Amino acid sequence: MTNQVGNDINNESEGDDLLQYNPNRLLDTLIENLRLKNDAALSRALEVAPPVISKIRHHRLPVGASLLIRMHEVSDLSIRDLRYLMGDRRNKFRISDKQFKPKEGGSTENKG
Repeated sequence: MTNQVGNDINNESEGDDLLQYNPNRLLDTLIENLRLKNDAALSRALEVAPPVISKIRHHRLPVGASLLIRMHEVSDLSIRDLRYLMGDRRNKFRISDKQFKPKEGGSTENKG
């Protein structure tokens, strides 16, 4: 089975470079597919500030959910394909139960 970018998604033996997180591959593919010149043009297409693309490219900022959705809207690539391009192979995303628990020690009740 192949995805929209022509990669065999069932063949995990393509090499270690495809299995590691690499947002540059994602950004370069978007530039190529959208026929853009550079990162500045990509930032305009995605409607984000140019430093955001630079920080992602230099591994100082992860590709967030909202940016991934914007990439999907602009490129018509599936979210799965976009995640595959950057090396994200997780089948499920898990949210920590700690995110939904109230902080201990602090009371939200009004005292007085």
